[in-house]
Amino acid sequence: MANTHESLLDKVVALVPSIEGAAPLAEMMPPLPEPPQADPDMQLVLDALTALGGKPIETLSPAEAREQPTPADAVKRVLQERGQFPATAQVSSKEISLPGGPLDNIPAHVYTPAGEGPFPVILYFHGGGFVLADSKTYEASILALAQGVRAIVVAVDYHLAPEHPFPTQPNEAFAAYQWLRQHAGELNGDHQRIAVAGESAGGNLAVVTSLMARDKDVPLPIHQLLIYPLVNNDTQNASYTDNAHAKPLNAAMMQWFFQHDSQATEADSAYALPDKATSLKALPPTTLITAEIDPLYAEGRAFAERLQQDGVPVSYRHFDGVTHEFFGMADVVAKAREAQVFAIGELRKAFAGNGKIH
Repeated sequence: MANTHESLLDKVVALVPSIEGAAPLAEMMPPLPEPPQADPDMQLVLDALTALGGKPIETLSPAEAREQPTPADAVKRVLQERGQFPATAQVSSKEISLPGGPLDNIPAHVYTPAGEGPFPVILYFHGGGFVLADSKTYEASILALAQGVRAIVVAVDYHLAPEHPFPTQPNEAFAAYQWLRQHAGELNGDHQRIAVAGESAGGNLAVVTSLMARDKDVPLPIHQLLIYPLVNNDTQNASYTDNAHAKPLNAAMMQWFFQHDSQATEADSAYALPDKATSLKALPPTTLITAEIDPLYAEGRAFAERLQQDGVPVSYRHFDGVTHEFFGMADVVAKAREAQVFAIGELRKAFAGNGKIH
């Protein structure tokens, strides 16, 4: 009875081996794309991160995830194994508390380069999917920008989701920008030369700050540095497919961030996802950096193209063989140093166009 009712699929499969010269079905299927390969120095960091024994973020609560080792910890491990220490920077730092925003208390760190000033100012937002990390986690990036650009960097520790849901983060970012415009001189900074910068979720907040300034008729930053920014919630694009199982960021982790962060699920709000903005016209000149081994590279590249189409000057660089979070790894990863030199050069040009860099 089974033979008289065998399915069409069973018949087709049964026929394949009998076709003279036919290749096995596995050989007839198109090959799966090879995952991107990390450069040797990038792989050292990934191996060190694995050795630190962190648990998959997507299996944890936000509180548990905040206790896991970070890529910055992996860089420190590589340096320790070599008997080396992080490069020193001639930068001083202090903690401040910025007024404004929903909680009226926004922690921040001020990094000031050696010299007399007044210095140009970079308002910097850290990554972590709006759920994890703080400025100290990204301090290698901050120090590189402060010293390389010879600018004051004000790094904002905006309050995290899910405890503080959207729109806490963009409101705090914009409040910090407004405060800085009024009080930069108190930090030995120049209020007429303020740029915004950020990595990943921080890149989101940098461009959202610019969008809010434009929409509220507030003078805009003179430049924005967006490092592998989170600007969309399309998880079906090529970079999500290519990096479905990448480290330190992959598709499952992005879904976890979206689940815990209402900012990333506000699909119709440009202040949650800047690529949803109807127009990007009149935003500041932009430097945008993406990495090959990163679910976010496709949306970053598309965003750079949209900015250009809307008349915004864009300097864009894509780096192969490196991962999300690579920018701050210049002590170990050669392309991180290249990316920093590129970003520093673009910021120095932007500041020089608005006054002398001391």
